[in-house]
Amino acid sequence: MNEEQLKRFWKHEERIGIRGWDFSHLERRWNNEKLPWNYRQLVLQSLTPSKMLLDMGTGGGELLSSFHHPAHQTAVTEAWQPNIDLLCKKFEPIGVTVYPVKQADMLPVPNQSVDIITNSHNAFNAKSVADKLNSTGLFITQQVGATNNFSLSQFLNPNYVPAFPKNTLLQTINACQKAGLKIRLAKQAFPKMTFFDVGAIVYYASIIPWEFPNFSVDKCLPQLLALQQIIDTQKSITTNEDRFIVIAQKV
Repeated sequence: MNEEQLKRFWKHEERIGIRGWDFSHLERRWNNEKLPWNYRQLVLQSLTPSKMLLDMGTGGGELLSSFHHPAHQTAVTEAWQPNIDLLCKKFEPIGVTVYPVKQADMLPVPNQSVDIITNSHNAFNAKSVADKLNSTGLFITQQVGATNNFSLSQFLNPNYVPAFPKNTLLQTINACQKAGLKIRLAKQAFPKMTFFDVGAIVYYASIIPWEFPNFSVDKCLPQLLALQQIIDTQKSITTNEDRFIVIAQKV
């Protein structure tokens, strides 16, 4: 494709958007190196049907649904209105409690009312988490670290500064311990994320605005064309994610 054709294709990718947290549009167009742990399996190891589960920032509920936890023992929080609408239609009819929140780290449940709080890539306040957990409650969180995709973000925007520079494993461990939680597991990894066409990068950047602020095809066209040259010769573009997991228990 010539430059004009590429631009039209990329602008189409830019407009597609995302529903819930479903990246199926990128199937076979990217590859994510597996983490050395399995968040879902770690949750399931601690989750029994009698336990009250609160999932923070559940998105479209795709991951939560895979837990197969009893609906009447499940509650979720969500701050993004399109996802709230989706969750109310999807979960409320089956008995899951949906809490719309104005801030992602809000937990509008009584203190000491939850057995397990799960959190995949959502903001949280460690003191609030500790308050809501019962006397032996468990907090399981997998987080996107401060340096996630830094090389690609800075390539597209030379002035890029990480949106959450304090979201690190060390800071999280410290916050949990100060809140009265005992660390049961803490690990970090930097898996490779590989894109096989520039359109996939455009789509990804357009739906992750906190990592790609002010991104648009028009603003970043020179950088996108440079990435296309790399794809043409190297067949892929690779960046590194930043992930860490913490399991902490109230003591």
